[in-house]
Amino acid sequence: MDFTTKEIAHKIAAAACDKKAKDILLLNMENISPVTDYFIIASAGNNILVKAIADNIEDKLAEAGIFVTHKEGYAEGRWILMDYGNCVAHIFIEEEREFYNLEQLWADAPSEEFVESKND
Repeated sequence: MDFTTKEIAHKIAAAACDKKAKDILLLNMENISPVTDYFIIASAGNNILVKAIADNIEDKLAEAGIFVTHKEGYAEGRWILMDYGNCVAHIFIEEEREFYNLEQLWADAPSEEFVESKND
């Protein structure tokens, strides 16, 4: 089954939400970056939870036939980047998210807070 980029972004966010990720934000990068269409940014209180969120994203998307093409930062678990082509997930430990502040860096991008729904 083919999914739109926005549907993939929402699947990533929903999988992060399943593992109690905090402050999940989707940034629409379509008119901002030539590299990707969406950033999905989420955080957790510790590196064990950051890894659990990343694992769940990878598992849930693989079940839908969507596979990560590149992953960085997993060993440390402080900032895990997961590249799905048109969607890039950034899973941070809270302190790293505050330090790098991608939301401010890409403030021109339209943003959407992810709110859990029963349909996800």
